[in-house]
Amino acid sequence: MSSTQLGEGQLSPRTLAGATVLQLVPALREEPVAESAVNVAAALQQSGARALVGAEGGPLADKLRSCGGEWIPLVNVTANPFKIRSCARKLERLIASERIDVVHTQSIGGAWAANMAATRIAVWLVTTLPDVPAVQGLRAYWASVIARADRVITPSNFAAAPVMRRFGLPRERITVIPRSIDTETFNPAAVSAARMQAVREAWRVSPNDRIVLVPGRVAPWNGQLILPEIARILFDAGTRDFILVMAGEHHSYRKYARFIAEQAKMKSTGAFVRFAGHCADMPAALAAADTVLVPMIEPPTVGRVIAEAQAMGRPVVTSNVGMLPENVVTPPDMPEEVRTGWLAEPGDAEDFARALRHSFSLDAAAYHAMSARARQFAEYMFSPRSVAMATRAMYSALLARDD
Repeated sequence: MSSTQLGEGQLSPRTLAGATVLQLVPALREEPVAESAVNVAAALQQSGARALVGAEGGPLADKLRSCGGEWIPLVNVTANPFKIRSCARKLERLIASERIDVVHTQSIGGAWAANMAATRIAVWLVTTLPDVPAVQGLRAYWASVIARADRVITPSNFAAAPVMRRFGLPRERITVIPRSIDTETFNPAAVSAARMQAVREAWRVSPNDRIVLVPGRVAPWNGQLILPEIARILFDAGTRDFILVMAGEHHSYRKYARFIAEQAKMKSTGAFVRFAGHCADMPAALAAADTVLVPMIEPPTVGRVIAEAQAMGRPVVTSNVGMLPENVVTPPDMPEEVRTGWLAEPGDAEDFARALRHSFSLDAAAYHAMSARARQFAEYMFSPRSVAMATRAMYSALLARDD
């Protein structure tokens, strides 16, 4: 138990039933962190635990109450040391009066306050690693409080590695829980044929064209520069019925987009590479695609698009960079029969073209089987319910520890 041992007469519950968990989030606005907290609160209620959420107000407060959770008005996002101390005092009183067993903070200010409170009263501390952790300088010291918790939640092993190195965090205090996606919105059953047709018409794609969707802003780190070369390799290998559709804003980096267009013209692949611009209906865009291609050359912060593509039942071809390999099922880590996509080396057009040819070679039965596996994998790994259940299981394991 962080900082202090259990006081006399205070027993840590062996299960979540009867336990009280306090989550600290910035505000109950319609944002991923707050939505995740509400989902976790619902999962806790199902286990017989009491679920409190400390945060500023917002429209999700009613949803929290409707699932049995309790809102505690509490400002915890601050860098002001006086406000942090004030928050710590409030937390200490709250932990004592409500007999709180676990405090899970998702803000750095909240983590500082919770750590201060834990020096005076026994409580298990859990923190969630920010999507962009600071590992150097003053910001690193400010963020280092996250590593002082009894358990640190991280979205991937890749994200955990620099924090473990910088702060000497042992592996047993890390729990990997991916960020959730909206698997109800990103669901093939939720997208009508009319929506898919509207997208294809907007892209000026013929019914016979195989669509390789490349989602995301057209920007250097997203790696779209190799698309003309990929198209040339596929064309030279005898493949003709495909279109590489870049569905993303392409005005911020005009020179980069222009260079891609020039490369396509120089390689005589302009007919196979298309700038579609921003797409307002990404579920329909993914549903209209045959394969999703993510050729990033730099590690993404979250990499949510891979999860969304698989939730739509689409095979993915993505770069072997950052957390992306953790978000797709491929050999040798898993058997061939459970594959949901392919990995290629960043910037290697030959490797990407080879992976796309594998995707194109699937017959109807094999394609539908992979599509079903991709959807199943996404529901298992990234659905709000799965993420909430994984978080609940981590709390349960923490409470069951002998201290």
